[in-house]
Amino acid sequence: MSQNNHILNFDNEYRTFLTDLKEKVRRTQLRASMAANSVLIDFYWELGKEIVRLESSNQWGTKLIEQLSMDLKLEFSQIKGFSRRNLYAIRQWYLFYSTRYEFVPQVVAQLPWGHQRLIINKIKDVELAIKYADACCENSWSRDTLEANINSNYHLRVGNGQTNFSTTLPALQSDLANQTIKNPYYFDFIEVEDERSERAIEKELIRHISEFMIELGKGFAFVGKQYNVVVNNNDYFIDLLFYHLHLRCYVVFELKAGKFKPEYAGKLNFYISAVDSQLKHPNDNSTIGIILCRTSDSIEVEYALRDIQKPIGISSFELQRNIPEKFKSALPTVEEIENELMKNE
Repeated sequence: MSQNNHILNFDNEYRTFLTDLKEKVRRTQLRASMAANSVLIDFYWELGKEIVRLESSNQWGTKLIEQLSMDLKLEFSQIKGFSRRNLYAIRQWYLFYSTRYEFVPQVVAQLPWGHQRLIINKIKDVELAIKYADACCENSWSRDTLEANINSNYHLRVGNGQTNFSTTLPALQSDLANQTIKNPYYFDFIEVEDERSERAIEKELIRHISEFMIELGKGFAFVGKQYNVVVNNNDYFIDLLFYHLHLRCYVVFELKAGKFKPEYAGKLNFYISAVDSQLKHPNDNSTIGIILCRTSDSIEVEYALRDIQKPIGISSFELQRNIPEKFKSALPTVEEIENELMKNE
């Protein structure tokens, strides 16, 4: 059976397109050995563009993708990316970004294809998708981490803490520090019997240090828990001490299982002074303090931080993301969304 026997009522334009496409695939395979992902994404952009062009200039409809999938899989049987489903995804992905961009956005081109499909299936706003792509590249998120951050509205949480950074840090460091903290933090990867026990929560955070570091974000290096500092022969213990590689400073975390109290800011101010005096290198930037509490009142926080000269931020944390039971079954999975997209094509 010859290769062209299964071709339906497609004209010479399609045959020419298919011949040219096969040659592009071969060239792409060669180039992909040197720069696999960006080359593949560029190729998918051109492929999506051509599919949309041919669909709009002919009456082939969904038959085009079905035929194209058969032809490409016949010629390149070892390549999995030419399934009917993936060609639909490429078309959908191109249509999504081409509403705003003439070429594939640079930050998007850096992401693996699995990340790409997840983003366009979960996010309907192009500029928001770009923000997630940028955060994904910046923080080296896995696909699972990307999905978790989308589900937890990362874009609304990052930079949302209440701080005095603008009055206690230089402008550049203040901006970066603000974008480093979230509000709220989600610690739903831990389980504690007593949610009122700060020590139990701290112990679980350290036991799940990998997940904890992912939630904190890129740049944090763990220094120690219950870190001992001695002031005037008295021992004091910092709940969690980190060093931030981009901010170039120590970050002191104080964990509070209840509501924020103004006196917490004074205690943290003391710890920051101790770290600045005893640990801070001359080339380090000013130590930053973060109070993690279950809830806080914005007016009380504002008053507590107003006259403090050390950089301090207040963020809440949640041990569980409470989704009302009646809504849980209504939340679609990625696979369900993809299947629905296929049906609508």
